[in-house]
Amino acid sequence: MKLVPLGDRVVLKQLVAEETTKSGIVLPGQTKEKPQQAEVLAVGPGGMVDGKEIAMHVKVGDQVIFSKYAGTEVKLDDEEYMVVRQSDILAIVQE
Repeated sequence: MKLVPLGDRVVLKQLVAEETTKSGIVLPGQTKEKPQQAEVLAVGPGGMVDGKEIAMHVKVGDQVIFSKYAGTEVKLDDEEYMVVRQSDILAIVQE
């Protein structure tokens, strides 16, 4: 199966959080939060959304930072994804 976002929505795959800090301290499972960094897997067409012209600024493969409580979690084929509006994406991570 494949998720195809509509309008100004974007499908994200959250990146795996590191279990060890840079100094070597192992973090217990219950204290870890899901990271707010993700990879863009699919991008909607944009266009007219709520009466406004929306141009899509992210593309498949971009690493992005999104709002903490944004979007909808979706489980498909034992994989978890996030579907968010483009406006919930705060930044594109560039190297």
